[in-house]
Amino acid sequence: MALIKKPVTGMKDILPSEMQLRDYCISIIKKTYAEFGFNSIETPCVESLANLNSKQGGENEKLIFKVMKRGEKLNLETAKEENDLTDSGLRYDLTVPLVRFYANHASELPAPFKALQMGNVWRADRPQKGRYRQFMQCDIDILGEASNLAEIELILATTTTLGRLGFKDFKIRINDRQILKAMAAYSGFPEEEYDNVFITLDKMDKIGIDGVSEELIKMGFAKESVDKYLELFREAEGKGSVEALTDIADKLGDFLSAEVKEGLTEIINSVEGTKAAQFEMEFDPTLVRGMSYYTGTIFEVAMPQYGGSCGGGGRYDKMVGKFLGQDTPACGFSIGFERIIMIMMDEGFKIPGESAKVAYLIEKGIKGDRLAEIIAQAQKERAEGKQVLVVRMNKNKKFQKQQLTEQGYEEFKDFYENPLG
Repeated sequence: MALIKKPVTGMKDILPSEMQLRDYCISIIKKTYAEFGFNSIETPCVESLANLNSKQGGENEKLIFKVMKRGEKLNLETAKEENDLTDSGLRYDLTVPLVRFYANHASELPAPFKALQMGNVWRADRPQKGRYRQFMQCDIDILGEASNLAEIELILATTTTLGRLGFKDFKIRINDRQILKAMAAYSGFPEEEYDNVFITLDKMDKIGIDGVSEELIKMGFAKESVDKYLELFREAEGKGSVEALTDIADKLGDFLSAEVKEGLTEIINSVEGTKAAQFEMEFDPTLVRGMSYYTGTIFEVAMPQYGGSCGGGGRYDKMVGKFLGQDTPACGFSIGFERIIMIMMDEGFKIPGESAKVAYLIEKGIKGDRLAEIIAQAQKERAEGKQVLVVRMNKNKKFQKQQLTEQGYEEFKDFYENPLG
């Protein structure tokens, strides 16, 4: 049978050059997050469909790769519905597995618990450049911390990591779901329509404030409410984060708790005053983030110089309770790992401090004691910290060296059966 040469549609093979970069980034990420007290955990790639379909994953629940029942559980003759055939699926993110993990092991874990997860997830989405059906996520979460210390630590840990990976001049956009709801209530939108309003607001960066106005009016909302709503955003334009937040909070009055404004201000000031990377905090009242489980603070890494965002997260205080039976404060931040790798590769990133790479090319006729001497020499250089590749010399040595140069080899040592070559 002929071997099928292509991987499954929407998934990809990873070549050595990219794998080397991925390994480097993973090592930096794990080291930095460990310095902030985060503990690595691992969860299975397969979860029960009951958990995956718990209405915590938003649109992702429509993109599940489902797994058929096995053995005696699978009865094709009596099956009438999809549920008769499937009982589990590949995880579409790392948050749902984390919550299930915490519900099972809370009594064995410290409080608060700071978790780091890195692993592949799967979504039956439409593939495009830089977006595959299998991709790695990198999440940090703090469970059991109700105060905004969780947000401050998550933002500092993530931005420190990005700085160490060579990123700078990015922004952390920050908002609060309670501010979004207060602005909608102040403007007179019906509560049951908030999500539709937010979906349109989320398009602000693409269609502009006039486009949002036009779309909301087409949806049947009163022009008075739309104008009142968008005037809040206009007044915030061009102002510093704390000033814009204060102005909006003053305008909202009793619609917004003073604690929300004070908490967000404290996060912004604390991060700005202690940050270890080159970035800015930016209060952005248009930031929505689509996941329905967010209950408070939300944030996003904005890198406009690279055409978009590279991560995000927020507080989800009600999600754990759906598994554990009692609410547990929780907050998380996810780095767009695949997006970061793509940017670094496009920019020609060179791994700093990488060991010298030496290639020993040995003519095919060399064997016995002479071969042992050459390998011993390679072992000595390896002990000195160099990366030494020992391979047989091809007939087309020039092309062989060209390929190795593309893999980062800078020094070549040729060994011939006849020393005169």
